Amino acid sequence: QVRLVESGGGSVQDGGSLRLSCAASGNPYSGYCMGWFRQAPGKERELVARSWPGGRTTYAESVNGRFTISKDNAKNTLHLQMNSLKPEDTAMYYCAAPWDLYGSSCRTTGDFGYWGQGTQVTVSP
Repeated sequence: QVRLVESGGGSVQDGGSLRLSCAASGNPYSGYCMGWFRQAPGKERELVARSWPGGRTTYAESVNGRFTISKDNAKNTLHLQMNSLKPEDTAMYYCAAPWDLYGSSCRTTGDFGYWGQGTQVTVSP
């Protein structure tokens, strides 16, 4: 098992930046993929970015070029650097890890079984 705790959310103006962090604990193994999701009121949860061991990353088209996902393996902490924020980025942001930590499959949303409590990001016009 693994426990995930997000931090770093807040309120910024259009064009601003925020850096989210997700601290993982409860399991000495850290070589698994992870992801960031977001959910706005009335909308479905959206996969924002994924990170695999070895450095491979993927992004949703809506954030590509503005957001950067990274993982500090020594601290087992996942980050999401968000630049050029837009009002449409307003949402609750969640980090997640796969059900099967050792298989490390983050191919679909259903592969993710561990979730943090979320951190709110609000971008005003």
